[in-house]
Amino acid sequence: MTKHTKFTPEPGASKTSGFTALVLAASRKGSDDAVAQIQGKSHKCLVSLNGTPMIERVLQTVVDTPAVTRIFVSVENATVLREVPKAAAWIDSGMIVPITSKGNLAESLFSAVQDISDPYPLIITAGDNALHTPEMLSHFCTEVSKSDADAFIAMARAQLILDKYPEGARAFHRLKDDAYSSCNLYAVNNEKGVNGAKPFATGGQFGKKPMRIAKGFGLLSLILYKLRWLTLEGVTNRISNAIKAKTDAVLMPWAEGPIDVDNPKDYALVTKILKGIEGDKEGKGSSSTILGSKEVGNG
Repeated sequence: MTKHTKFTPEPGASKTSGFTALVLAASRKGSDDAVAQIQGKSHKCLVSLNGTPMIERVLQTVVDTPAVTRIFVSVENATVLREVPKAAAWIDSGMIVPITSKGNLAESLFSAVQDISDPYPLIITAGDNALHTPEMLSHFCTEVSKSDADAFIAMARAQLILDKYPEGARAFHRLKDDAYSSCNLYAVNNEKGVNGAKPFATGGQFGKKPMRIAKGFGLLSLILYKLRWLTLEGVTNRISNAIKAKTDAVLMPWAEGPIDVDNPKDYALVTKILKGIEGDKEGKGSSSTILGSKEVGNG
């Protein structure tokens, strides 16, 4: 049995003082990742977006979220993070703590909650959520705090995304009441909620690979999903039954919420959005990929 070293809170920090944040930043493909290859990086999270490394953007958002009191980053090796000067400074100051990732998302989460002393409530974000903002995370934390559920999934309505970014079509979950996309943002309030990660051992991305729904939640869930007989509440009810933990969906009112950097088309779209917000910090023509309307990204 693996022996775990507990990371304890700073003096005065506790569950009542705020959320613990876990940033999942491991790369399955390393330098072979299609996004990493755009800039010849060893790791996707090191790719710059409008002049700022992707992982720095994500960490800055978490650091600037008032509800978050502790930050842990799950990554293969802390040396990856140290390639980004700001991230290295945060590590040295103790503001963020790297922990070693495991074979998949589920294993990494199970390991993290063993490594971290008093981890709950825990919000879980990803190293490629480059468009998330402190306002988004604060909204999510507020909604989580209002509920007695064990696990939470942040979702956004499809039309919200398409109205603002017509080229930003995702692998939407088309349900009875509406179409939705995951914001790749989660929370768990206790050990029961952590069970919700078990279906992600297959890789998640259920919108693009619906057969994983059958594996994680049962064949009937897949059939009901494909026939669009379930509402969003119906989906969370079936998830709750499958993982034996009450699960709630939190609707996010931001079109940018589900747009992560999962592939070169996402990279081009996110770069375009950031330049529109921040101005061009890299110079004209820095984005070499062409935007398309093909469905991409997380479901």
